[in-house]
Amino acid sequence: MKIVFGCDPNAEEFKQQLMEYVKGLGHEVTDFGSDDPIYANVAIKCAKAVAAKEYDRGIVVCGTGIGVSIAANKVKGAYAACIHDVYQAQRAELSNHANIITMGSQVIGIELAKCLVKEYLSCTYDPNCRSKDKVQRIIDFESEEQ
Repeated sequence: MKIVFGCDPNAEEFKQQLMEYVKGLGHEVTDFGSDDPIYANVAIKCAKAVAAKEYDRGIVVCGTGIGVSIAANKVKGAYAACIHDVYQAQRAELSNHANIITMGSQVIGIELAKCLVKEYLSCTYDPNCRSKDKVQRIIDFESEEQ
């Protein structure tokens, strides 16, 4: 898979460790940087690239994961899930078809983050799952609002 990464300046080291880990899992990795202190800018840039299908998935990090999640979710076609446990990492893709995950470098440790990323990337959305109507409603609403 092609994975795009982004973060704010405070999460640079955390992101670098995650990128090396994801490379080690056999995925292609692109870094959209971390220089901009306005974390929304990198989150939006990553979200646009994922929504345009230039990348299969995105991973964006800030202090809590919340701000980048809110910013990424403003992009049509981007579905970001802020995760902090293994079940959320799995369900982000399995139940919610999230194409981006976000995490907080100040609220979870790097080893847990690696586990979360591995789980997320190992899951594939089943379009026939019991959540399909719920996911479709989100997509439909997004189209109605444009």
